[in-house]
Amino acid sequence: MSAPSSKKTKMIAGFAVIVALLSIFILSSQRHSSAEAKGSDYESIELFTDVMAIIKKSYVEEVDTRKLVYGAINGMLSSLDPHSSFMPPDTYKEMKIDTKGAFGGLGIEISIKDGVLTVISPIEDTPAFKAGIKSGDMILKIDDKFTKDLNINDAVKRMRGQKGSKVILTIMREGFDKPKEFPLVRDVIQVKSVKFNLMDGGYGYVRIAQFQEKTDEDLAKALKTMKEENKGELKGLVLDMRNDPGGLLDQAVKVSEHFVPEGQMIVYTEGREKDSKMQFTAKKGNKEPNYPIVVVINGGSASASEIVAGALQDHKRAIIMGTQSFGKGSVQTIIPLSDDSGLRLTTARYYTPKGRSIQAKGITPDITVEAVELPKATGKKDTLHLREKDLENHFETEDKSGAGETKKDDKKSDKKDDKADKAPSKLEDVLKTDYQVLRALDLLKGWELIKSMGSEK
Repeated sequence: MSAPSSKKTKMIAGFAVIVALLSIFILSSQRHSSAEAKGSDYESIELFTDVMAIIKKSYVEEVDTRKLVYGAINGMLSSLDPHSSFMPPDTYKEMKIDTKGAFGGLGIEISIKDGVLTVISPIEDTPAFKAGIKSGDMILKIDDKFTKDLNINDAVKRMRGQKGSKVILTIMREGFDKPKEFPLVRDVIQVKSVKFNLMDGGYGYVRIAQFQEKTDEDLAKALKTMKEENKGELKGLVLDMRNDPGGLLDQAVKVSEHFVPEGQMIVYTEGREKDSKMQFTAKKGNKEPNYPIVVVINGGSASASEIVAGALQDHKRAIIMGTQSFGKGSVQTIIPLSDDSGLRLTTARYYTPKGRSIQAKGITPDITVEAVELPKATGKKDTLHLREKDLENHFETEDKSGAGETKKDDKKSDKKDDKADKAPSKLEDVLKTDYQVLRALDLLKGWELIKSMGSEK
């Protein structure tokens, strides 16, 4: 057989595979649709294959069929919402590595806002965090490449690389007169999920930076260590989930189980498919004593961190303090495909135990406390955070609880730390100038004071 004939045969076979795959997808997703709708679907498939054939035949350069298919799938998913996406084999492999807490790059969680690549939050103790990248920053260029036409996967690829290699991000930020270049050096990003510190007076501080495979295990160790350092008990706990972009759902549930009574709802999901309707309740296990808890959140708190905050708020197990959270209340199911690529598809919405939707709304703090720089106390507000409602193609949803939100405010206090965290960074020193954490500690101390006054009567 001649080379042209062989090439033609492969092309026909490729088209046949594409048509078969698309047909299976349409048939499975439209089982209960009408015959008229099915006819429309088949017409769309025919249009797609016609365009593919024209491109293969007439485009100025020879085009790889797989590249066209990947591009079409990615475009189809990105038109749905900001979180559905197609992951080619290399990206899918990286995603699986990410959940284990180690990958190479800069340490930035990103999304799309009004067509612009935008930072959701920098990950603590990473090159991006140390360079001063902030939530809400707009990334206009990665090195010399403008980001306007880049999708999330392409942007991630350009920012990742070997340890020691350099990359320049051109950033525009509210308050900047013009874009500013941030030179960064890539590193192996070892995301430490949990940090902790025993604070003054026997109050615990736990920081969850991201929900990974061992977050629950690390939290249990942190609580145990602080109790041992404080003669077996804690007077209260500050649970810090600011700029926590989320992560694994099962870890969010397990973290909540430490504080929510057995059998009580933590979160439930609703979607079109039967498998997307799930309920997660607290299981039997080691529960923390009923000491007071203050959860600190901000506009960088998303997804899993919002689930924990919402559960503890609904069960009146904690006071939520800080600023409005991000509002990512959708469930993404990861579906492996035959060529080692993966599909990230939004399949459901999260709801708190009382039926509140997180999607595009977020968690409203019980006590609003803006971020303030100490000791100068400039009064600079935490207003630059990007939220779900700002993203392209986000979907709105009804609040099933019918309940409103309340806000309060109280005053600033002083604090002295006790022992340092076991983490590499000097967490104790950082907390001394963290206004929101100081306010949380002040609330815990006031709580204890009021309790003691009541017992004296």
